[in-house]
Amino acid sequence: MSAELEKRVLRKISFRIVPFIMLLYFIAFIDRVNIGFAALTMNKDLGFSSSVFGVGAGIFFLGYFLFEVPSNLILEKVGARLWIARVMITWGLVSGAFAFIQGERSFLTLRFLLGAAEAGFFPGIILYLSFWFPARYRAGVVSLFMAAAPISVVLGSPVSSALLEMDGLLGLKGWQWMFIMEAIPAVLLGFVVLGYLTDKPAKAKWLKDDERAWLVNEMDAEHAAKAATASHSIWRGLADIRVLALSLIYFGTSAGLYTLGIWAPQIIKEFGLSTMQVGLLNAVPPTVAVIAMVLWARHSDKTNERTWHVVGACVAAAAGLMLAGSAGSVVSVVAALTLVNIGISSAKPPLWAMPTMFLSGSAAAAGIATINSIGNLGGFAGPAMIGWIKDSTGSFLGGLYFVAGLLVLSAVLTLVLSRSNQSTAAQPHFDH
Repeated sequence: MSAELEKRVLRKISFRIVPFIMLLYFIAFIDRVNIGFAALTMNKDLGFSSSVFGVGAGIFFLGYFLFEVPSNLILEKVGARLWIARVMITWGLVSGAFAFIQGERSFLTLRFLLGAAEAGFFPGIILYLSFWFPARYRAGVVSLFMAAAPISVVLGSPVSSALLEMDGLLGLKGWQWMFIMEAIPAVLLGFVVLGYLTDKPAKAKWLKDDERAWLVNEMDAEHAAKAATASHSIWRGLADIRVLALSLIYFGTSAGLYTLGIWAPQIIKEFGLSTMQVGLLNAVPPTVAVIAMVLWARHSDKTNERTWHVVGACVAAAAGLMLAGSAGSVVSVVAALTLVNIGISSAKPPLWAMPTMFLSGSAAAAGIATINSIGNLGGFAGPAMIGWIKDSTGSFLGGLYFVAGLLVLSAVLTLVLSRSNQSTAAQPHFDH
């Protein structure tokens, strides 16, 4: 009976929560990386060099970094429903304002504000999932949520390309239309969140009494079991050396992810293609990555192994970046970018299954936000270095090698972290 009840509850919460949060992340990611497409025409219109564009693309993560931990702590206090709605409405308004940038200063300011507005969304959802899903299912659920990032590139690339074709309508440039049209869903969905999300299982009126009781008991028991070994206080979450290690590992994967999101359209464009062709080809790598990511995360859950699933994926992504740098044809560059996509996407779910194994309560809120905020600074370092190196050398090669090096470092740190956990018997192990 218990197994049947568990199955029923998981099916219900999965159908209720996962597609909706995927939709939210889908919109978030489009608003975060659509400047990669805007750049195809905007950079020329506004006279931006590769360096200016790279810094502007990356400065988003400085705003994100500064407001991430406070945002997640507020979410834990006021509830996910209110706070995620606030996040979405403010980032939608800022994103739409990009249509009115005049030059370098307004571009950099708005990118910073977009990061500040969106801070707390991603770690907030990771924390929210830990309220609803037992640990043994978490990497699989996180992989579905995170699949929204590559899916947003798959669907967003041709849509962004098509919106760029609206050039001249009502006196606006194509990139201005793109920013306006892609900001509207974030604001509308912010209001939907208020009516749809449920903060905690105890408040889930859409579950039957026995289902709700089972889930509340399950999550309480997990919380209690973790209480003996887990860090709870905010400062424990921030000061835990494993949190810092995971932050640095995530730094490399973020540098890779945003290098792809922001520069891939321009890397493909180098082969002399039209904007629409770039949009369609840019959708190929993440399509393959979505499938690989879900299968990889399921394998990680099934074997209850995290370390090698992160290491293998980081090494694959690094190899793909090095191949992309020396690709001589459009086919080989798309193949290399596919390998990068698979590696970056597949590394993240097993990586995100790690912190909630040794943190709970306020420490989990602070720890997850710390990993995400420090880690996402890779989203500043990667794109900014690529822009600077491209301006200095006229080529993407050096920048891609730099990001590949960060990913190799992530793989090495994951192994070091795993070994140090195994050598300290008192510490919880990542792999078991």
